[in-house]
Amino acid sequence: MLEKIQKPNDIKKIPADQLPALAEEIREFIIESLSKTGGHLASNLGVVELTIAMHRVFDLPKDKLIWDVGHQSYTHKILTGRKDGFETLRREGGISGFPKRSESDCDVFDTGHSSTSISAGVGYVRARELKKENYSVVSIIGDGALTGGMAYEALNNAASLKSNFIIVLNDNEMSITENVGGMSSYLSGLRTASAYTGFKMDVTKALNRIPGIGPGMVDAMRKTKSSIKQIIIPGMLFEDMGLTYLGPVDGHNIPQLIKTFQEAKRFEGPILVHVLTQKGRGYEPAMRHPARFHGAGPFDVKTGLPVGKSNPTYTDVFSTVMRKMGDRRKDVAAVTAAMMTGVGLKRFSNMFPDRCFDVGIAEEHAVTFAAALSLGGITPVVAIYSSFLQRAYDQIMHDVCMQNLHVVFAIDRAGLVGYDGETHHGIFDLSYLGSMPNMTILAPKNLWELSDMIKFAVDYDGPIAVRYPRGEAYTGLKEFRAPICLGKSEVIHEGSRVALLAVGSMVKMAEEVQKQLKERMDMDAALVNARFVKPIDEELLRSFADTYELVVTLEENVKDGGFGERVLAFAEEEDLPFGVEIIALPDRFIPHGSVSYQMKQVGFTPEDICGRIEEYYRKQGQEER
Repeated sequence: MLEKIQKPNDIKKIPADQLPALAEEIREFIIESLSKTGGHLASNLGVVELTIAMHRVFDLPKDKLIWDVGHQSYTHKILTGRKDGFETLRREGGISGFPKRSESDCDVFDTGHSSTSISAGVGYVRARELKKENYSVVSIIGDGALTGGMAYEALNNAASLKSNFIIVLNDNEMSITENVGGMSSYLSGLRTASAYTGFKMDVTKALNRIPGIGPGMVDAMRKTKSSIKQIIIPGMLFEDMGLTYLGPVDGHNIPQLIKTFQEAKRFEGPILVHVLTQKGRGYEPAMRHPARFHGAGPFDVKTGLPVGKSNPTYTDVFSTVMRKMGDRRKDVAAVTAAMMTGVGLKRFSNMFPDRCFDVGIAEEHAVTFAAALSLGGITPVVAIYSSFLQRAYDQIMHDVCMQNLHVVFAIDRAGLVGYDGETHHGIFDLSYLGSMPNMTILAPKNLWELSDMIKFAVDYDGPIAVRYPRGEAYTGLKEFRAPICLGKSEVIHEGSRVALLAVGSMVKMAEEVQKQLKERMDMDAALVNARFVKPIDEELLRSFADTYELVVTLEENVKDGGFGERVLAFAEEEDLPFGVEIIALPDRFIPHGSVSYQMKQVGFTPEDICGRIEEYYRKQGQEER
């Protein structure tokens, strides 16, 4: 049956009684595909029927479906003719794991970060009104994303809309089912019934047409219902904000979903449809462990176990050192924004539940909350992915750095992250954090140094960030483990002519560059682990003036505002007699693919970097002639 769907709206040709079978076929396809490529499995298995129903009711690409975060859009991609591309999911040149406007005209808003869909939906509705066009706008947001403050800012604004705007709350938390009870389910059926909704709309219109007293009668009618609604309608919060609430609706009952969306299209103004779904539905391992299958690598379909072994990751190292710090110091607390497992705080939470705070998808709140923890005598460690921390720029600047507070930022997923692509790369943190007064920034070369740096940061006094990459931790250079000293780099090998000054993950790359320079140019380059991005080791740079004619900086961050530019500016201010060659990421967004592929695309290979150094000397030779 799935083969019959080659383009948008082909699903409308499938007989209604065959849609449940189509849902199961889609599930089997997603499970089989992702077992080979990896991807966001559990969330996509939970929205198959929901997506089928929306595609059945709405007309794409005319109507706009806006997916919050977008990691749950796989069925949407399949139903819009991209099934054959799933063997390339998240691979170089293949389809993205998130909605992409460049990929399909059915993807109407690029996403990857949380809590943006309602804002985008309001924007589309206003544009529709201004241009006097006619299409539906539907924002699909999960209960997790609804913990983000931006979603409530948008809900507040959405309440002022006069024309139709549908918000679908995809709720996969089972505790909600217990709270709603039988009465609200009965009322939900009544409220979504055609007779009731039509009657409500007709009465409201009729009363509003009565000169003078009509609007007042409508208001009185609403107030009369309010006390009953407070007790028996679970969506009262949304009703009070000015939205019509429908639900809860069984998110796996296709006929009920279709009927609900057909009714929702008839409403004037904003309407929220509350849909209950089960994360991981149809695949037992994902239902038992939905968090494990949120973003999974390739796995064995029969067992659900990952394919291949993995060595300790930087996240694992952070997890271990945090447990040790929690034991050592009773004032150490951890803060995360809905990423307890992802950032490695689950065990810390189990050991010290009163000192571990998951604030939801609320990075801004997390940072200001941590600032006040610090003022209250606690040492907070804020663990957040680099790409998500940028959402709290103002709070880091205004609430932490301006007050010079001791808040530790453990920045995971720094640098290129691979398959999740441009929305998840952590390639700007050195630039935006480096611009902030009072901020100190470190980056480890290997797993042992990460442990030492977290300990240093916890014992420090002031704003401090430790950034480290995704994936397996580097275990080389174990013998180099000098104590961490503020603003001091680590010289791993002294050489002549060229000094390779590398930040964090790029130390490993610099090792290879050093070897190739010896082979290609018979050059014995120095290898230096920067350790500190801010402050830089000014004393070391001054000492380079007597030994080196070229300093090559290497960082997994954009060039603008990064480590290399900081070194270059200092060298120029001090009039130091060596050149500076900056190896950094380009000023563009880097698409999804493997990290090795991305590294090649941006010239981050030992061969490319050696070529840059050779080119520098060629130009120098031409200038001397």
